[in-house]
Amino acid sequence: MGKIKIKNFGPIKDGLLENDGWIDINKVTFFIGNQGSGKSTIAKLISTFAWIEKALVRGDYDKKWFERQGINRFKSQFLPYHRLDSYLKPDSVIEYQGEAYSIKYLNESLTISEISNGSYSLPQIMYVPAERNFLTYIKGAKELKLSSEALQEFNTEYYNAQQNMRGAVQLPINNTVIEYDKLNDTLNLKGDSYKVKITDASSGFQSFVPLYLVSDYLANRVKLHTENKDSMSSEEEIRFKKGVQEIWSNDSLTDDQKRIAISALSTKFNKTAFINIVEEPEQNLFPSSQSQMLQSLLAINNMTAENKLIVTTHSPYLINYLTIAIKAKQVLDNLHDSNREALSFKIKELTTIDSCTNADEVLIYEMEDKTGLIKLLPKYNELIPSDNNFLNNMLAETNDLFVELQEIEEENED
Repeated sequence: MGKIKIKNFGPIKDGLLENDGWIDINKVTFFIGNQGSGKSTIAKLISTFAWIEKALVRGDYDKKWFERQGINRFKSQFLPYHRLDSYLKPDSVIEYQGEAYSIKYLNESLTISEISNGSYSLPQIMYVPAERNFLTYIKGAKELKLSSEALQEFNTEYYNAQQNMRGAVQLPINNTVIEYDKLNDTLNLKGDSYKVKITDASSGFQSFVPLYLVSDYLANRVKLHTENKDSMSSEEEIRFKKGVQEIWSNDSLTDDQKRIAISALSTKFNKTAFINIVEEPEQNLFPSSQSQMLQSLLAINNMTAENKLIVTTHSPYLINYLTIAIKAKQVLDNLHDSNREALSFKIKELTTIDSCTNADEVLIYEMEDKTGLIKLLPKYNELIPSDNNFLNNMLAETNDLFVELQEIEEENED
């Protein structure tokens, strides 16, 4: 489990109130709060530093090169990838501690330290941007030259997911399937009594389909690598490291050419974890569809032990549905053998078994937009996340307003 510490970066001022400022990145990590409070900022920084760590492990960049020249690339290339460059301030402090490297940005310089614990799982990192429904609305979106590099990368994987579809794919919402017509290069939604192109579908499907297809495709690819366990032998690793050294010492190549060559060489490393970072997965979805959507993301996250799901959300429903997945796991694990078959069936009628999630694998952080602070939501009995949070409190506030209006109405009648 990695962690990150952020101070004075964009809307984030003093960062997390507890845990010495460290934000732990668990198997399931949610960020909630008002718009502009810093939810996506944290998610994008996690994506950025996780990618830098992966690049260091694979050898895409040399540690000394990164400390010597990488600071300029950090400002001009890595932060702009997620459009975070304008958030950087002279007194910004960012610390990231992964499984293989610790990276610190302080006083406008980078310090990188290697962590020798031997437990690093090379990840497939996917950032799912909120603008994803744009890709389904526009026919021929794969040909677009997008100004957002993150959206462009997601678009590429969306295209790859379509090309790798085999027959109809059952979607977890609305009893609907989706098919890819290669001849006409179109995705078609099919229900009980209709068939429609994704470009003509509802906004909810246009938001959900790319999210689901890409997540499912990448997670299954990682799962296949994990099951095959087709990793480098010690001799192959020695040859790989020698190849990296030869590329770095080749003065006829530019730094970008060296990076591309090393990336091509490092494809022998099989990815064994999927880090799925999703902005607003509830976008344009009805509450019941939000539940089904979350169940699918949790099930995908549970495909392998090293996967991580990081979510930014405005939806109180998602937090409540997440507690259902946690409670279902708790009940399932405590079933007596004599009742297991019958009661497991009852649980399946309420939620999918594959989406059940351990309580100790879930963290929910709440962003405070006025103060720039972050706080970790407590848990009931160290299990279920507290319902005393910004999103639920806003729902409760509407009830209070209704009661106050009723009181005014009664005063008028007296």
